[in-house]
Amino acid sequence: MWRSLLAAVVALPLILSCDGQPTQPSDASPESSAIRSAEQSAVAADFTFSPRFDPHKFVRVVDNRFFPLRPGTRYVYRGEEDGETETNITIVTHDRKAILGVSAVVVLDRVFVQGELKEKTFDWYAQDEDGNVWYLGENTKEYENGRVVSTEGSWKAGRHGAKPGIIMPAHPRIGDHYRQEFLEGEAEDEAKVAARDLDIFVPYGAFHNCIRTAEFTRLEPHVREAKIYCPRVGFVKARRLQGPPVRLVLTQLTR
Repeated sequence: MWRSLLAAVVALPLILSCDGQPTQPSDASPESSAIRSAEQSAVAADFTFSPRFDPHKFVRVVDNRFFPLRPGTRYVYRGEEDGETETNITIVTHDRKAILGVSAVVVLDRVFVQGELKEKTFDWYAQDEDGNVWYLGENTKEYENGRVVSTEGSWKAGRHGAKPGIIMPAHPRIGDHYRQEFLEGEAEDEAKVAARDLDIFVPYGAFHNCIRTAEFTRLEPHVREAKIYCPRVGFVKARRLQGPPVRLVLTQLTR
């Protein structure tokens, strides 16, 4: 969930100030500088968090504190891109998909612009015994006038050289740098934990002890995003720090 939503799919990110008003990030802001520093150090370094993928050491539930996937949970996000308001609806389904010998949770993510479906993605996630949540691929389709016009960005671990990645470590620490997905030349998203213990305010509510990640890809070196994940909820908001301005924020959650 949220990878399609947070990367190539939707140019994300909306950030609200404490009074609930949108704020437009400046590339010279302290947060932007901190994220840029995190990214630059990550690019120059090896992955500091790279657990071994063992299909025999996975559990059925995904209950990671910062990335819980309880079947039936429905998230609604609001954002803006190219001057148009977007609604992103993400549902943790009860379906499963077998990938590399692992039973993955299927998450449905849909993007609407003025009520019209623009993108539909099925993401596949699984959690290992240590609590790390792995990203095993996505099946994504972009629509125009009700017709599929692209499936770019789709990938599946184990196919055509694609490898599983980490979407959220079990115990994220500042400086942890990990690959979220990998299909050479197509999907090479990375992340680094940039901050912890944050107090966050979004239309849905207030959250405490959240983490912020810097997320980027070598395929688009001039695009950087900051994303916020909160305990027992998961992804709550994001914003583009460099590149075309975009924003996304959690407005509703039902379980």
